[in-house]
Amino acid sequence: APMSALFFALISFAVIPFGGIYQFGNHTISLQILDLNVGILYVFAIMSMGVYSFVLAGWSSDNNYALLGGLRASSQMISYEIAMGMSVIPVFMLVGDLNLGEVIDYQASGAWLVFKQPIAFAIFLIAIFAETNRLPFDLPESETELVAGYNTEYSSMRFALFFMGEYAAMIAGSALMVVLFCGGWTLPLGDFFNTPAESLGQGLLHIAVFIGKTMVFLGLMIWVRWMLPRFRYDQLMNIGWKRFLPASLANIILTAIVLWVVHS
Repeated sequence: APMSALFFALISFAVIPFGGIYQFGNHTISLQILDLNVGILYVFAIMSMGVYSFVLAGWSSDNNYALLGGLRASSQMISYEIAMGMSVIPVFMLVGDLNLGEVIDYQASGAWLVFKQPIAFAIFLIAIFAETNRLPFDLPESETELVAGYNTEYSSMRFALFFMGEYAAMIAGSALMVVLFCGGWTLPLGDFFNTPAESLGQGLLHIAVFIGKTMVFLGLMIWVRWMLPRFRYDQLMNIGWKRFLPASLANIILTAIVLWVVHS
């Protein structure tokens, strides 16, 4: 269970483009491990597998607190994955492609999608908090109720693996938000920041821009942990099913209507 928590978080980085295409002499280097045409489906598939580590941890601990934490994690992640998956559908309706590199190219030639799809961005951002078990949605660990939830019977390196997995998932979620809504490695400051790298310096600058944007979202996650109290569990599920799900559906319909009006 601890190893799978880290494993599934790390392999989700495979399809995230952290830079453009770098021309090195006669060789073309893509700053992306795996260029999949259905990259976003790969990410969601891997993220949905991560819930098994928490369920296995809670069940195998033979501890009531750990079992409750594992059950909370499974129901919470399943609930918010639906809203998170539906929130990005309008993004790909605009882009017309499921490839994450194409999403960045679309934003490089126009405005960032956070301005075109603010509702989708807000839903996706909050759903990432729930997916990574961060405050105010850390109910699976809830120290005031469940001691440490699914972590209760873990210590030493096994405990560390869970936390490394949590922070790796935070980085992956932040990187995904940068790709989908904030232009990835591009900046609206001219062709130098929006075109494939033609030199080593330009390639490194693209990577630095991507890391800087990712750090902003990581800082936001840490700031929220300091500032906001924890939700009750019924409030958590109520927001996911009765607020985010209808809002994401309405956003899909609204985007479809706008696209139909524009292209008709």
